Amino acid sequence: MCGIAGEVAFNGRKASQESVLKMMGAMASRGPDGRGTWESGWVALGHQRLSIIDLSEAGAQPMLDDGGLAVTFNGCIYNYKELRRELEPEFTFRSTSDTEVILKAYRKWGDDFVHHLVGMFAVALYDRQRQEVLLVRDRLGIKPFYVSQVPGRVRFASSLPALVASGGMDTSIDEVALHHYLSWHSIVPAPRTILRGIRKLPAATIRTIRADGTWHDREYWKPSYTRRAVHAGWSAMDWQDAVHQSLQTAVRRRMVADVPVGVLLSGGLDSSLLVALLAEEGQHGLSTFSIGFDGAGGDSGNEFVYSDVVAREFGTRHERLHISTSEFAPSIDGAVGAMSEPMASHDVTAFHLLSKTVAQHLKVVQCGQGADEVFGGYAYHQPLARVGRSEAQGVFTSNFVDHSHAELLDIVEPEWYCSSDVSSQVLAAYLEAPGADTALDAVLRLDTHLLMVDDPVKRLDNMTMAWGIEARVPFLDHELVELAASCPPELKASQGGKGILKDLGRQLLPAAVVDRPKGYFPVPALQHLEEPFISIVHETLHAPEAKQRGLFQPAYLDGLLADPNMQKTAVNSNALWQLALLEMWLQRHGVG
Repeated sequence: MCGIAGEVAFNGRKASQESVLKMMGAMASRGPDGRGTWESGWVALGHQRLSIIDLSEAGAQPMLDDGGLAVTFNGCIYNYKELRRELEPEFTFRSTSDTEVILKAYRKWGDDFVHHLVGMFAVALYDRQRQEVLLVRDRLGIKPFYVSQVPGRVRFASSLPALVASGGMDTSIDEVALHHYLSWHSIVPAPRTILRGIRKLPAATIRTIRADGTWHDREYWKPSYTRRAVHAGWSAMDWQDAVHQSLQTAVRRRMVADVPVGVLLSGGLDSSLLVALLAEEGQHGLSTFSIGFDGAGGDSGNEFVYSDVVAREFGTRHERLHISTSEFAPSIDGAVGAMSEPMASHDVTAFHLLSKTVAQHLKVVQCGQGADEVFGGYAYHQPLARVGRSEAQGVFTSNFVDHSHAELLDIVEPEWYCSSDVSSQVLAAYLEAPGADTALDAVLRLDTHLLMVDDPVKRLDNMTMAWGIEARVPFLDHELVELAASCPPELKASQGGKGILKDLGRQLLPAAVVDRPKGYFPVPALQHLEEPFISIVHETLHAPEAKQRGLFQPAYLDGLLADPNMQKTAVNSNALWQLALLEMWLQRHGVG
């Protein structure tokens, strides 16, 4: 786990190690245990190290291979020991790291090496013999990968601010990305970012870059959201047993480390299941962590009552972190500073604060992110289970989209208004594509492979890595995702959502944790704005930079500021906070 950076120069130019060092300096928190650089003519690579596997210098990066390969890698290959045993008859290993396994796997299988990897990864690999650089992102986009093209060269890094720090970027606002941001509660899916000159490598993608500057992408994984013949005749219990077994394998894989591994325990079904499954695996004295806040607007600010039940049931070493409103407000700036992109979700600052506490104890945690997308846990999934395939976009839009294309006319200044409904066009392309049997299948595919990557997954990575913590997500094990994709949607949407997980939970967990209303990571202070948050929002939106940028129409802002809690989005977020957070991020990072 770490931060990676690199530059590729074309047509006889030399790659700049200075640019790589600037990028590494901007993401030092992602790898506080060491740094390394390497360059050879048109390629320069950099690495900020967080030592998780092979803590010795033998595991340092960038790592070279006698076959003329060099690699910088962010993430973890959970099956690296099994792959090493397969590769040892042909190759000599000099370390016990998963990084070296990537190099040997590439030497054996070429571009198809990626099909042998189980894990989360962003890989930049230079092949001297082929005169190519491969940029590879894991199947679910768990590890970030930002790319920018400047004259005569391409740069890449694990964070967007790192690329900005290298200089020469086009940091103007991308109006299509702004349309997405305002439509989908701050989600800007790959390949775009809010900045015109910086893009993201999509999940499950290999980008091959040649020395002459040409390149091509290949999508190497795409599960089918259809019923498969191999599962014909399966009962609900057969599916439950299969999910149980697959999830057990997923949590077992994510215990691979040369340091202790804990769990972020919210008290909800998903993280509680992880604790129960780890107990089944024989993990005793597991460290677990929960966070809670002051209530606001009649909403409770914590779920400690449920996390305490799970901690007692399984004998974990549990730590509760309660943050008062007076403590929370000063923490927002740090969380915004840790965001690679603007993220308006209320729980981003919560994850930032929780990660700060966890970092005093551990370097690695498992958490329940992704279960709602994979197993149909959101409220807007329920109506989709009752409509035909052709109605998927209409029902999804009415239950998910924050602002319609027409409404954006009254929100953004004309300079930033898109003449066509670019967000609906993206939804249509995804939802109408073949490979999904039902409306819910199509939306779960959209959630899991497009939107989730740039919402809970990105949020978790950014906030944990800000404190040098590796967060692992068993519900996004690619084999579990494949299994869930083929599972009948009615088993997922039943019981108010995640029915198949709830049935499993009743086998493994106290009933109080399973049979209760669905909770979210509650941060009431940002859902129902009060002081000092109203003043923070007002100052942000009236700052000179905001006025000069002119993203939003003054009349619309004035209306929201007059009644800060008047407008909520389709998913019950605060509309004013969404606008303010974008400006906070742009001002904090000095871009746009």
